[in-house]
Amino acid sequence: MSAHHALISVATKGKGTYEMTDQVAAAVTKSGIETGTVAVFVRHTSCSLIVMENADPSARRDLEKFFEQLVPEDTPWFEHTAEGDDDSTSHIRSVLTRTSEVIPIANGRMQLGTWQGIFLFEHRRAPHRREIALSISGS
Repeated sequence: MSAHHALISVATKGKGTYEMTDQVAAAVTKSGIETGTVAVFVRHTSCSLIVMENADPSARRDLEKFFEQLVPEDTPWFEHTAEGDDDSTSHIRSVLTRTSEVIPIANGRMQLGTWQGIFLFEHRRAPHRREIALSISGS
């Protein structure tokens, strides 16, 4: 059994989904792991990770619109607004989604479905550089 660690970075332009499947796949290939798992973890509290449809961008736009309705920024009773109106909102959206995903590896490749991709889901309006930790283990 081997274990490898990698960090990748995703630059965002504000709210939205940013595909990072290719970056994770490249790290898996570089690790040399043929059978195992890759754990993907975002090191921030105002964005999240999702496995989502990667063929039709309208599916992700619908998700983004849904979260705008589910956790609106203009909620008057939010207290945590030190970094702006999207401060508490971004943390709540992160909690409602995930900060990590674990994907099986077989034959040296992630076992994602045909239309699945790994995305960073940015919940802040401002651009950010997000750091994602990868832990790849197996044989």
